[in-house]
Amino acid sequence: MFYSLQGDQKVPLSESENLRLVKWRISTFWVCLVGYVGYYICRGNLAAAFPLLEEEFGYSNTQLGLIASLSEMAYAAGKFINGPLADRIGGRKIFLIGMAGAIVWNIVFAFSASLAGFIIVWCFCRYFLSMGWGGLTKTIGNWYPRDRNGTVMGLISVNFQFGGVAATLFAGFLVASGVSWQGVFIYPALVLSVILLWSYLASKSGPAAVIPGALVTENELSKEQLADYGDEEQPAVSTILKTLIALPIYRQLLVFSFLTTLLRSVFLFWTPKFLFDIGLGASSAILRSAIFPLLGVLGTVFIGWYTDHHAKNGDRARMMWMMLSVLVLCMVAISLLSASETPNFNLILFFLGASGFFLLGPYSMSSGCLTLDIAGAKGAGSCTGIIDGMGYIGGAIAAFAAGAMSDYLGWSQVFLVLSVFALISTASAWFMSRGFQKIAKA
Repeated sequence: MFYSLQGDQKVPLSESENLRLVKWRISTFWVCLVGYVGYYICRGNLAAAFPLLEEEFGYSNTQLGLIASLSEMAYAAGKFINGPLADRIGGRKIFLIGMAGAIVWNIVFAFSASLAGFIIVWCFCRYFLSMGWGGLTKTIGNWYPRDRNGTVMGLISVNFQFGGVAATLFAGFLVASGVSWQGVFIYPALVLSVILLWSYLASKSGPAAVIPGALVTENELSKEQLADYGDEEQPAVSTILKTLIALPIYRQLLVFSFLTTLLRSVFLFWTPKFLFDIGLGASSAILRSAIFPLLGVLGTVFIGWYTDHHAKNGDRARMMWMMLSVLVLCMVAISLLSASETPNFNLILFFLGASGFFLLGPYSMSSGCLTLDIAGAKGAGSCTGIIDGMGYIGGAIAAFAAGAMSDYLGWSQVFLVLSVFALISTASAWFMSRGFQKIAKA
């Protein structure tokens, strides 16, 4: 399982050393899983606070969309910067720094009182939050072999789906308990502070941080393109990026990330406000909106497991486009149902949950196991940083456009437009599938 290099020879470690490394790997896995849930507790609270901010300050959806959109741009910029930075300074280190920044800026947000202040503070918060996934992917890549990417990243990707559930339910509980909008930011910061302390004590950056010289497998950036790097040296970020951009499948993945993050951002930012606008109370809208990320957890685990065991020739994208094709039907159904003067909330919630299953499963692949499939541990931070950066540019556009469109045209038209983007996403995944098939035949 683990070995060390002695000259050019790979020497297996002793049973006691392997046992020690397995314990730290399990502990670090849980830190990545729970720690990123903590990230979402200090991120998903903004969407839950939207109905409260409207009641307190009278903000329109267009104004709230400015907070969402501009902070999404800061998040995208952070992805481009912090993904490669994780490859330079280490995944665990940047993962912990991001947590600390999120805690500080959530508390500062609670003491702000103007639209401009909210925008500026949340942009800083999202910049630090952007450190999480690249740091996590880098760390997981250091600990696990390539042939377990699908299952491990499928399980670890549950954190951002379940994180959305936890953030929504926690915020809903706070609102139902009579906590003010400020408390929706202060209490999550306190929870994340506890998680940060535990994460620092219970994680290691990789096997070599436990036993000097220990390795798990040859996690090169690419078996063919970067084999000349050797096992012991970290390639330069510029070399990683040039190699990635030269790969057609990676360029297709960037387009896919742009489209699916666009869709996901609308759901994450606007589902509580959408349900509030069509007739639910604030706390009820917040709590019921958890159905989207909750079923997204199941979709993420399913597609990771399925593609590890049943994807032919490494073509994980085939199941991705099949799931997204069902998403198109769900979006059309929500559009039609929300146009009614007396919406059927149970049916709307059913299709919102189904949207989570059929969108978040494929979405999780783009910066999860596909990242490690393409880049390995050495390039994981840079690879996921560029993928997510491109994705959140789409998310920034969608976050503002959805809010403004809902003010002028209504939510039914918003979901009709989103169904078109879901259809384009399906086509994008289909082209990726064709790309994987060509690679397998070559």
